[in-house]
Amino acid sequence: MAETILLEIVTPVRLMRAQEVHLAVLPGEGGNLGVLPQHAPLLSSLRPGTIDIHDDRMKVVDQIFVEQGFVDVTPERCTVLAEEAIPVSDIGRDYAEERLKRATDALMIAETFGARQGAERELRVAEAMVAAVDAYHKRRQE
Repeated sequence: MAETILLEIVTPVRLMRAQEVHLAVLPGEGGNLGVLPQHAPLLSSLRPGTIDIHDDRMKVVDQIFVEQGFVDVTPERCTVLAEEAIPVSDIGRDYAEERLKRATDALMIAETFGARQGAERELRVAEAMVAAVDAYHKRRQE
């Protein structure tokens, strides 16, 4: 049995990451998805959140924030197609809070159904980003 699975993270702009991992935990629309080598085929949508990359001792060694997207899993590969993907370590707390403030303001002034839907979506992304940054800094302090 293979000990790793190829994790690929692709955005509309580029292939962000292609690496062998022992375990990837993804923010599935219905809950977190743990992907190990030889995983059964799966196609799922992703909600805003972090992809946790684990080493062979199951310790989180990296986190990537994804805005939303899809994941296609085969026994050998886990391909994430994301609108936006950023290493959590690259996200500043000020940036995340400013994005949350802008999203909240946009929701408050949204006058049409479409504007409200867009603002609600951006608010979910911004809240998830702030939570990801907070969790990242808390984990680093431990």
